Amino acid sequence: MKRAVIVRAKRTPIGKRNGILKHFQAHELAAPVLSQLAEGIEGIVEDVILGNVTGPGGNLGRLSALEAGLPLSVPGLMVDRQCSAGLEAIRLACYLIQGGAGACYIAGGVESSSTSPFLKRARFSPDRIGDPEMLEAAENVAQKYNISKERQDHYTLLSHKRSWETFENGYFTEEIVAIDQWMKDEAFFKKRNMQALLSRSKPFTVNDHGTVTAANSCGINDGAAAVVVMEENTALSLGFKPVLRFVDSQVAGIHPCYPGAAPIPAIRNLLEKNQLSVEKIDLFEINEAFACKIIACAQELNIPYERLNIRGGALTLGHPYGASGSILVTRLFHEVQKQKEIKYVIAAIGSGGGIGVAVLFEKVH
Repeated sequence: MKRAVIVRAKRTPIGKRNGILKHFQAHELAAPVLSQLAEGIEGIVEDVILGNVTGPGGNLGRLSALEAGLPLSVPGLMVDRQCSAGLEAIRLACYLIQGGAGACYIAGGVESSSTSPFLKRARFSPDRIGDPEMLEAAENVAQKYNISKERQDHYTLLSHKRSWETFENGYFTEEIVAIDQWMKDEAFFKKRNMQALLSRSKPFTVNDHGTVTAANSCGINDGAAAVVVMEENTALSLGFKPVLRFVDSQVAGIHPCYPGAAPIPAIRNLLEKNQLSVEKIDLFEINEAFACKIIACAQELNIPYERLNIRGGALTLGHPYGASGSILVTRLFHEVQKQKEIKYVIAAIGSGGGIGVAVLFEKVH
């Protein structure tokens, strides 16, 4: 079986909805990332696979590739697995390489919430099963796993601290491709007093048991991220140093009323299939859509916070839906190069409709 490796990974700055990136269409966000990733290898890129959630429809993979100036021979594909779309695109590229379909792909995701033509989200599930709004679904997870507001606020503070430390150390800079004059995430334009914000934020639900607030939830955002996935021998022959090698992945479905818990069975099944334990995984990146989601995953899988989202995440930077899964992999790509003793890492994300995707990589030494 051929082996898929990641040799490059980049993202745009992440902007708030109707913020710094509000004038950029989705393909205009993706194009600078694709252009930089394809530099010098334009002639061997066999396809561009992009995840997207909120429109504008059509084949954003093809449109973005053309906007980026890639050869007309690069076809392009768009995939939608809701918030898992960006991670699914990378997963698909890895399997295409394993199966011998090609040797070089650019895969990732993009979201322009600011320019989306859709006023409402898509339907995730039939009403007879349950199709809650995401805030309600997050509260469902908090109640099911007995996660208090205090625990969610505590994790949010931890994530916020980690994100700001990462930014101040300059680590995010190596991930980012500039969009226009923007070279840093909008979240870092001004530091907020998160302790005060968390204290005064009220739960969305009106009953006495509400725990999920605006402060311990992610924002809605714009951004793009992608990676270059190559067949390993091809990468070596071209002088690339592979960083992450694809090992395996799993997708799991759960009740649509608890989408935040979907990474739990996906990660558990992935570990069991590969005869690995949580202790063998050096780093986990799980999308921080809601603090309760991360706490539930850590609690049920016994993941220590010391190995989970160690550079912060979407609770500070934001969640550009279709791009978020590929942002996780981009983060891992750059992080493993800082740490010598890493062997295995996992990226995972949950999606509307109750779908979890988890991907296992090993660091190439």
